[in-house]
Amino acid sequence: MSTDLSTDHSKAVADGAHTHGRGGTPETSRASRATSFELADFAVPTGREEEWRFAPVARLAPLFDAAGTGLTGTGTQVTVVNPAEVQVEIVGRDDARLGTAGRPGDRAAAAAWSSFREATVVTIPAQAVASAATSIRVEGLPVAAGGSPPEPSAVHLLVHALPLSEAVVVIDHLGEADVAETVEIVAEEGAHLTVVSIQDWAPGSVHAAAHRMRVARDASVKHIVVTLGGDVVRVTPDAEFTGEGASIEALGLYFADAGQHQEHRLFIDHAVPSCRSRVTYKGALQGAGAHTVWVGDVLIRAAAEGTDTYELNRNLVLSDGARADSVPNLEIETGVIEGAGHASATGRFDDEQLFYLRARGIPESDARRLVVRGFFAELIQKIGVPAIEERLIGAIEAELERSMSELDALAPARQVEA
Repeated sequence: MSTDLSTDHSKAVADGAHTHGRGGTPETSRASRATSFELADFAVPTGREEEWRFAPVARLAPLFDAAGTGLTGTGTQVTVVNPAEVQVEIVGRDDARLGTAGRPGDRAAAAAWSSFREATVVTIPAQAVASAATSIRVEGLPVAAGGSPPEPSAVHLLVHALPLSEAVVVIDHLGEADVAETVEIVAEEGAHLTVVSIQDWAPGSVHAAAHRMRVARDASVKHIVVTLGGDVVRVTPDAEFTGEGASIEALGLYFADAGQHQEHRLFIDHAVPSCRSRVTYKGALQGAGAHTVWVGDVLIRAAAEGTDTYELNRNLVLSDGARADSVPNLEIETGVIEGAGHASATGRFDDEQLFYLRARGIPESDARRLVVRGFFAELIQKIGVPAIEERLIGAIEAELERSMSELDALAPARQVEA
């Protein structure tokens, strides 16, 4: 098991850590997998499919709409706080702007698309520069004492940056709910857009989110996913370039505790020449049954000459009983590219680092905190939104405090065993 957990993008392969998923390549090309707006075009998952082989399908089953009657629950509420430069609308599902960022790629995404009644549309007008971040809250509504849990619901969001605009949009997921969600992100020519999606659900929540992005000529999108709470969270960002000179930076941070399943599956489609993508996801996990999954698919099509791409995943396992799966996949159909690479590594605490710190009089619990802080620090600094960076530092500190408390409780037992 590798313990090289740096984020050095100059290395296309991490020693001893490079894998194509349990030793094999994908079943088929990512480009050939089905996409459709029709729910009936996707069978109800069994867990044997490539897209679902790591997922707890029984826990996600309420979001598959097996009966085909729609996710009709009303247990979630969407609220938006926006600066004056940004427009917000609530529209019906027949609005022509909806569905332009791509088609659903799995059963949960198709159920989300077919079930929503109204969508929230956030528009950044052409050449506008937002003076503050736009805040979108997707919140599970409280259940009355003695009441039944709400039925699964569907949420649809569209963030549309018109030409030469600039904005930051933060999507916060809070409370308890079972939600299938679609987030469409459209960046038109020359736009610069940052979208942050934070999954900070209460225990008991199940969330399947399909993020679909289209990035036009000379536009840039920074897409940030932060997953902390909920029982099961599955986020599937799909990105497509539609014009030369476009770029995507995809950042992810996740921290799973006992019993949590956190899954992130990315697909970046380089279909046009001279575009750039960078993917960096880092996660930590602790506790029995904690499970994280990262799958990164990058496709460089034959027409996409001059592509520059790199994807990287790092996982830090903090305790026994936790499992991290990491699968980078890179398909290249042309040799005329600027560069392409990927790497992943999963490891425990570096014993040498701990020894170095403890040899200088730092207690073990404090040494462990320093190692984890250092593991996440570089990624947090890349986010570029100070309020989010501060919030994440606080969340990581809270997770570490819980972890150290558990270790302290086990210390007497460890001493007896020794």
